[in-house]
Amino acid sequence: MLIAQNRIQLLTCLVIAGSVLVIGCGLQQEDRLPEQTLAAEQQATRLPKVERHKGSYKGVSLSPRSFQSDDFTDFFQKVKQTGEMVMWAGDWSKLSDVVGNAPRVTAELATIYDYIPLIEVQFFTQTSDALVRPLDETTRQIYRDSAVNFAQKYKPQYLGLGIEVNILYEKSPEEFNRFVQFFDEVYDAVKATSPNTKVFTVFQLERMKGLQGGLFGGTNDLSNAQWQLLDNFPKSDLMAFTTYPSLIYQAPSEIPLDYYVEIKSHTAKAIAFTEIGWHSDVGPVGWESSEAEQAEFVRTFFNLTRELNMEIAIWSFMYDQDVNMPFNSMGLIRRSDGTAKLAWNEWINAQPK
Repeated sequence: MLIAQNRIQLLTCLVIAGSVLVIGCGLQQEDRLPEQTLAAEQQATRLPKVERHKGSYKGVSLSPRSFQSDDFTDFFQKVKQTGEMVMWAGDWSKLSDVVGNAPRVTAELATIYDYIPLIEVQFFTQTSDALVRPLDETTRQIYRDSAVNFAQKYKPQYLGLGIEVNILYEKSPEEFNRFVQFFDEVYDAVKATSPNTKVFTVFQLERMKGLQGGLFGGTNDLSNAQWQLLDNFPKSDLMAFTTYPSLIYQAPSEIPLDYYVEIKSHTAKAIAFTEIGWHSDVGPVGWESSEAEQAEFVRTFFNLTRELNMEIAIWSFMYDQDVNMPFNSMGLIRRSDGTAKLAWNEWINAQPK
């Protein structure tokens, strides 16, 4: 996403070469699309609008089989089956209005393929204690202006500022507190130009709960829960989370029945899950999964969230991506041969409340 770095620890930096980079659990995607995708944009035929269901929106991140023209078009033609939304997440600076920038293309193709674009921007890495750029006044002005200009031009329905920010809190409470103040500033500026845009930040749910064992490599300790961080964002229009329970639990049946309902005891706001995933491969050792288990998790997720005021549910990948285990097999469709997994039908047929 922001910076292509390798690191042995599973969740610190996963790289999709040449297309999508993943830092921690947070997706961050190609900031500039290849020439082939721009040609596809120009040649795309406007598809008929689909009737949107009332209640929650479903969708996927921008995750085609490849960024070649045919695969790019194939992705958007399948989007209508996965739901109503497409999410792009990446470096905050990429909101600038430059031809070929992925957030711009994602916003503009929405009118052609009839989906709701969800745009998320990131400002820190999870591979080190460093911000992508120092959050000094110069950078803050660039970030603020790019968010305002993007909102003014595209009037996005959803704009996320910061991805898995509780991980920044773990690394640097001082930088986190600085972002809290900046979030309020950008929120007000965006609302002034696009009042209907829902502005929010994103937390990592498992770590929010104090669950840092399993494939996170630490220990599960509920006394280390971070729920108090939600109170730092009273302006946020909804509370958004990423969730990857297969990093903690070895089977969907192990997930506690109140795993998602617990969120209600910490906020009364609508809930968004901007990254949801469960792997389908036989690795890593000790955390073997399968297509059947992945499909079971999709059913489990929607069953366990029925009591939530869930506004958004985004599955991380439509197609498997070229990343390290276990994220490489979290797609709903096999990248190797383009065939759907068992979870595909579970996802497209799921009816959120």
